[in-house]
Amino acid sequence: MIETLKKIFRKNVQPAAFKERGVVEAYDIWADDYDAQPGNLMLDLDELVFTELLNTIDIKNKNVADIGCGTGRHWPKIFNEDIASLTGFDVSHGMLGKLREKFPSNETYVITDNHFSKIPDNTYDVILSTLTVAHIKNLEEALTSWSRLVKDKGEIIITDFHPNALASGGQRTFKHNNTHIAVQNFVHPTDKIKAILSKNNFRVINEIEKRVDETVRHYYQVQNAMHVYEKFKGFPIIYGIHFGRE
Repeated sequence: MIETLKKIFRKNVQPAAFKERGVVEAYDIWADDYDAQPGNLMLDLDELVFTELLNTIDIKNKNVADIGCGTGRHWPKIFNEDIASLTGFDVSHGMLGKLREKFPSNETYVITDNHFSKIPDNTYDVILSTLTVAHIKNLEEALTSWSRLVKDKGEIIITDFHPNALASGGQRTFKHNNTHIAVQNFVHPTDKIKAILSKNNFRVINEIEKRVDETVRHYYQVQNAMHVYEKFKGFPIIYGIHFGRE
């Protein structure tokens, strides 16, 4: 965890320290251990942001898509809302395999491009996407396709690592067989996300940022990393945005 924290915020990283892998390869490797990450600051903050945004919308009896669903980390919370359906999309066969073990009856798709050509227009009432957007190279192409999938008056919730953190050298990393692996990311400012979705008739309803502050101090304390905490106190690390179609 300490090396992950340092990696997220350190500008002058050593490239050889972490081997970067493409998104599909990295998450296929990570899948076996992804659900066993107690005390992971980023996952815990994402849980807070996602829960806060989810509590502001009504998804009862709605058709929901989770793009970048992974192993279904948020699915129990989503199912508690008495939805009509939940469909998962992910680039990783490994992550979807773990999801199907937990939720075998739900429809899932492997993402092979940004077009979602197998999915008809206006299929979903709500699209949810957590910790995914920065893995997408051609973001405008992807978000335009997402917009096609969403019904009139539909909604989109996006959470992810803050682009300021990624632009400052941050990476998503994990350890596998004593090797630290970094997952490929692309920096997409939140203004860019808003501009693309605005062109597709979405407006921002709610926006949240989580920063390094007293509420996360204990994560650094248990890792004996207070020097990292003090250096980056006030730095934004997670964001969430709720969009609604006009």
